[in-house]
Amino acid sequence: MTVTPTTLPPMMKAVVLKGPFDVKVEDRPTPTVQEDTDVIIKVTMAGLCGSDLHWYRGHQPKPYDFIVGHETIGRIVEVGSGVTKWKVGDMVIAPFSTSCGDCFFCNKLYPARCVQVQNFGNPAVPGGQAEYFRMPLAETSLFEAPADLPQELLILMTDILPTGYSTAMNARRLLDEARPDDKTVPLRKEGVCVVIGCGPVGLCAITSACTLFETVFATDLTLSRLELATKHGAIALPADQLEAAVLEATEGRGADAVLEVVGHESALLQAMKLARYYGVVSSCGVHTHDFSIPGAQLYGKNLRLQFGRCSVKTFFPYALQVLQDNRELFKTFVEHRISFDETEEFYKLFEQNKVAKTVFVVD
Repeated sequence: MTVTPTTLPPMMKAVVLKGPFDVKVEDRPTPTVQEDTDVIIKVTMAGLCGSDLHWYRGHQPKPYDFIVGHETIGRIVEVGSGVTKWKVGDMVIAPFSTSCGDCFFCNKLYPARCVQVQNFGNPAVPGGQAEYFRMPLAETSLFEAPADLPQELLILMTDILPTGYSTAMNARRLLDEARPDDKTVPLRKEGVCVVIGCGPVGLCAITSACTLFETVFATDLTLSRLELATKHGAIALPADQLEAAVLEATEGRGADAVLEVVGHESALLQAMKLARYYGVVSSCGVHTHDFSIPGAQLYGKNLRLQFGRCSVKTFFPYALQVLQDNRELFKTFVEHRISFDETEEFYKLFEQNKVAKTVFVVD
């Protein structure tokens, strides 16, 4: 196996999850090319995501002692011999998972379930909150970083904006029987959508939903988030006011679509309650616990449900268009830019909903 000659330090700084509510910055071996399809990326920016909190809170399977993070932007510094699309020096966006581009699921435009998929920032695959990052299947997984957009916007394209857009589009598709890649079926911007959860992913879902639905409502238990939801285009209301407003807006029917981005049973049950007959509940929330849903409500409302992980490769161009069209809105989306020295403090603040989108700026 040959790689482009380069000299990397033997060790690097990385954010390591040691146990529940315990992150540390440690020296770890700098990754190397292991397969011909790998590239090594010198990280310039890495995101702190709500999905990281499932590990941080101890909700995911053990063991600990791994490098966290799955939102990564950087410059390629080494290239495996099987990679032809990318070269040393290219600035790239690394999504949170890999895809081969040619298996059954990739050909169905469901690369989130590629037969070779690897998700980053867990015990099996080291993450991107580090000075260097190994990207497997780079040829078919990476995206070029547009030169006209700053990294603080592009970091949203690694996960949360494609995820927010896919959650809205999945709902639109189930209502219209249209696919985002089907140019023969025009998407109709109509109907009423509700977004439950106004954290960073929720805000991305709101802006995306505003391109697909005429009216978008939003709610969150953290009332301070409602102002941001309004800024992103929603009619933002506390939970105790939401149902009445939705019923009034729909002549008593309920919402056409409800997007659940929290990953909690209570949010899912609220979504089912707000949806109309033949309505859609589209969920991207990471549900780490079993939950009970009322079968009588599923049958009685003819509800259509969509769950699970975003297929970034499918939705990336549409989410990027949302970002380009709303660059002024997203210009201040990243609230905190921190160094690795501030890791422990900001993980605590982020877990307590005291800060919004936070990124590591890697020097």
